Amino acid sequence: MPSPFPGVDPYLEGYLWVDVHNALASKIRQQLAPKIQPGYTVRLEVYLVQDTAPESEIGILYPDVDVLRQKSVSSPMRSPLSIESGNLLVTPAPLTLPLMPPVEVRITSVEIRDTASNTLVTSIEILSPVSKREPGITPYRQKRQRLYNANVHLIEIDLLRHGTRPFAHPRLPPVAYLVTLTRAGAQEVEVWPISLQEPLPIMPVPLRLPDADAPLDLAAALRDIYDEAFYYLSIDYRELPPKPVLTADDLAWVDALLAPLRTEV
Repeated sequence: MPSPFPGVDPYLEGYLWVDVHNALASKIRQQLAPKIQPGYTVRLEVYLVQDTAPESEIGILYPDVDVLRQKSVSSPMRSPLSIESGNLLVTPAPLTLPLMPPVEVRITSVEIRDTASNTLVTSIEILSPVSKREPGITPYRQKRQRLYNANVHLIEIDLLRHGTRPFAHPRLPPVAYLVTLTRAGAQEVEVWPISLQEPLPIMPVPLRLPDADAPLDLAAALRDIYDEAFYYLSIDYRELPPKPVLTADDLAWVDALLAPLRTEV
């Protein structure tokens, strides 16, 4: 069954996202590699990030949920567990919370390299949740700057509604999804704002002059991985999409779109 959404399926933004991210990176390579060879190669680069604040993703991207245990106390000030210190009773903590150990996150990006010199020409970053909040957003912004300083083209694909976008601008519209292209040495950023109801664009992927841009059909890539992975088997469209909560207009549109599917179920 194909995705019922014309663009990004918001139901993929939950626990399925890690698989979606990796599959999309592979599909982008599959699309681009035949178009730009033999002068360029497309490689998947996997780097590790320590997520030291994974609490917001528990139950969404990180399936292991810690159980919080609350102590049973009859009175906050006169608990049987109170400890006498001098003439005062020390109040025990009513709640014990487990420490959240860092989560090692593997993030896959797509690199286009010059075949002759193996020099990085274009980096395609698919944003992950850890790249859109602290402590990960600051190192990611530093990486963006390093790529710009190294004269590397940068494409950023943000298909996640939650989190803070690394690229901020006062004229940026409040849309669900965003794709940006920063060409090497450019003083401006090309921006594709995408609403929940819109399909993904066909992106220009810049190479080295005088070579022309290569087209990247993001809509086809997302459609293909949805079909190949049979994601619909893992999604219950009777439920609400993962957080953040949709706007009233988007929620009404989703309800109308999924009504036939929910009737069949």
